[in-house]
Amino acid sequence: MANKVALIGAGAMGGAIGARLAETGNDLVVFDLDKDKVRDLVDRGARSASSAAEAAAISDYVILSLNSAKIVRRAVFAAGGVAEGAKPGTLIIDMSSIDPEATEALASDAAQKGLRWVDSPLSGGAPKALIGQLTLMAGGKEQDVADAYQVLRHVASNYTHMGPSGAGQTTKLINQVLCGLNFLAVAEATQLALDAGVDAAKIPQALRGGRADSAILQEYMPRFVAKDYRRTGRIDNMVKDLNGAQDLARRTNTAMPLTAICAEVHRMLTAAGLGGEDQAALMEFFKGPQKDIAQ
Repeated sequence: MANKVALIGAGAMGGAIGARLAETGNDLVVFDLDKDKVRDLVDRGARSASSAAEAAAISDYVILSLNSAKIVRRAVFAAGGVAEGAKPGTLIIDMSSIDPEATEALASDAAQKGLRWVDSPLSGGAPKALIGQLTLMAGGKEQDVADAYQVLRHVASNYTHMGPSGAGQTTKLINQVLCGLNFLAVAEATQLALDAGVDAAKIPQALRGGRADSAILQEYMPRFVAKDYRRTGRIDNMVKDLNGAQDLARRTNTAMPLTAICAEVHRMLTAAGLGGEDQAALMEFFKGPQKDIAQ
């Protein structure tokens, strides 16, 4: 029997998740304030709902893919929200990237209404969601995390239970620190190669399998070289996540000097109007007169 799934939030990431769930035979109902995004999923076999409450009322699982803890709370607990329509025992799977402390509070409030909560942020972006190869890090009760996998197995190739509520979000912040630093390092190395006259497009192949290799090097150095800025993510979302990592570092008294520099570069690009661009637009940080390296 098909899983009955409500998707709240059909943006770039939520839309990709929804497309994959519809493609793999789930009974999907979608709510988003942007009707065009809902229509895209309806064209793929989903149904539309007029509110989050209506979507939740006919579903056993509710997936959230939203931009902030404030929006998540409103989508679940405000009038017309998930909690208003959901049956007791409904499993809420929050695939948003939000603060671990906020997640703990949301899970606690949901439990008081008889609802279950799993935080399951992701790595891999929309391209991996579309082919069912996301990496998911989950927080919540063991049985709830196991139950969530009945739906998430359609979008993920790597699913790990990290601990209680909030543990998934903490792991995602660590993921974003590693990704943010890697994006910036690869962009910086790309510019050095270009300035030095090396064919930077050949570097991913030259370094494949070595210690410097990474998924980001293989995917993004060619895009950095070509200035291919097609959107699979957003710089301002990385700012949000790096801010979250720095907030966590302050609470744990953890020194993170490289993360601080990386966050500042992303903030500068956002202030320059590039917040909505993909990470490939990090190359804009290196624009300017080039030095004559022969001098």
